[in-house]
Amino acid sequence: MARRTVADQLVSQIIAAGARHVYGIVGDSLNPVVDAVRRAREDGADIEWVHVRHEEAGAFAAAAEAELTGRLAVCAGSCGPGNLHLINGLYDANRTRVPVLAIASHIPSAQIGTQYFQETHPDRLFLECSVYSELVSTAEQAPRVIRSAIHHAYGAPGVAVLSLPGDVADQAAHDDGVDVLTPPPAPRVVPDADAVQALADAIDAAGKVTIFAGAGVAGARPDVLALADRIAAPVGHSLRGKEHVQVDNPFDVGMSGLLGYGACQAAMEGADLLLLLGTDFPYDQFLPSDVRTAQVDIDPTRLGRRTRNDLVVLGDVGETLRALLPLVQRKRSRRFLDKMVDKHRRAMEGVVGAYTKDVEHHTPIHPEYAAVLLDEEAADDAVFTVDTGMCNVWAARYITPNGRRRVIGSFLHGSMANAVPHAIGAALAARDDGGPQRHVVAMAGDGGLSMLLGELITLKHYDLPVKVILFDNATLGMVRLEMLVDGLPSYATDSPHVDYAAVAQAVGIPSVRVEDPTQIRAALRQAFSHDGPALVDLVTDPRALSIPPKITRKQVAGFTAAMSKEVLGGGLGEVMAMARSNLRNVPRP
Repeated sequence: MARRTVADQLVSQIIAAGARHVYGIVGDSLNPVVDAVRRAREDGADIEWVHVRHEEAGAFAAAAEAELTGRLAVCAGSCGPGNLHLINGLYDANRTRVPVLAIASHIPSAQIGTQYFQETHPDRLFLECSVYSELVSTAEQAPRVIRSAIHHAYGAPGVAVLSLPGDVADQAAHDDGVDVLTPPPAPRVVPDADAVQALADAIDAAGKVTIFAGAGVAGARPDVLALADRIAAPVGHSLRGKEHVQVDNPFDVGMSGLLGYGACQAAMEGADLLLLLGTDFPYDQFLPSDVRTAQVDIDPTRLGRRTRNDLVVLGDVGETLRALLPLVQRKRSRRFLDKMVDKHRRAMEGVVGAYTKDVEHHTPIHPEYAAVLLDEEAADDAVFTVDTGMCNVWAARYITPNGRRRVIGSFLHGSMANAVPHAIGAALAARDDGGPQRHVVAMAGDGGLSMLLGELITLKHYDLPVKVILFDNATLGMVRLEMLVDGLPSYATDSPHVDYAAVAQAVGIPSVRVEDPTQIRAALRQAFSHDGPALVDLVTDPRALSIPPKITRKQVAGFTAAMSKEVLGGGLGEVMAMARSNLRNVPRP
């Protein structure tokens, strides 16, 4: 019988826990684990080592796979620099609360604490971006710590980190005879009956109620809509709540925040009672401080940390609303709801009309128009991975949810360069499902793509059918907007014009560069018809900005000051071009 090592034990436990991929780069202290994956695969196990080009991309890929499947996903980095590269993607995964196990291999155990080559202390370094981080020191300790890490990743859920010296990984395994506990069905978290009654009384006492929904309404859409109908409440949502609550929603009034659109902000500010459902929306400047607020959440740490709490209910959103619905009276007046829904409709028609008029003759390409065509051409069950920045805006405003599509991004951590790495994990997860291959669409910005450009090689290496739709404006558009709001002229935000289609073609990925808006639809169709990876480089307007639905006096003052500085610096032409590019997006009453 072949010698069984701690690395073999680790790999067998992650397989038992449901993991199918390990994302990473091979090397020195990690070699025993990599070889254990190889041998397990040769023995018929459903596990694969995925060679990414940067460990950060591996952590992002694991995060996307875990989010789509609910299964444990694994990433790994060799000692020192290798596992340090994981940290940004692990922050993203942990804040998204998805089950990810990170294997941080370590220097030889006898050298720890001696300032050895590549020495770090990963068990300490990853504490802030994990729910569990422990050092495996001996073979006898290993099985319990590995199990504990897996259980923490599933149970929190979140990131668990195992720091594993290479020499310990290569030791003979100690079997303690205990199996990994794969997660049972999630428990029901039922709210307190008195708290639900208090919420019902508050709703009945309020003349105008607005619902603001976050990702916590997943699976509870029918309950949210039933309550909205009964109490005549407009329904706004956060970016992460969009895909769960906007589908076929006659009460929809859009989204709030800097990326927001429609009548959501007006609905929140005009209500007598704001009902926050399953949201930890962080931007308190968009949450009204003078409106009575009730909050429903499954996590007590989220209650009241963003805005005022006049009433709280601790429990699952679906369970709470099903208990609440029989207790509330039907609102007789629907005037507030009708007014907000109509305001939302007019706001959306205004924006749509502004970018569709003669748009096929406008260059550079309106990014809004490109996003609409992408929405129309992508499959009904497509997975969209979205880069942070302006791509977030175009996805939030123009990608239509339908109950089957998914939209994944670094929505809580806000990292650049996430779209293509997320797409790698999403594509591998879809491939494992065994059914027809889903469209996986990476809505990337040129800033994000260039940061982890090497992952195009990963797409080609594994022939992953990811369609990279590049919104190429040769600038950091969101940063430019932030500077203008703060009264600063844009500086160091522009990039060289790069033909990314040519770069992708050099890697072996079919690609096309589009500068004429009449060619966008054909380019998208050609990309989607290709079986493997493809890239469409859309040269878009660098001056197109995200205008929020509510513009404050401070923001106006910032824009004015920034534009004055641009003019004084000789940039009048730039100011006029920016004005022409964005008048179509200015909110109108």
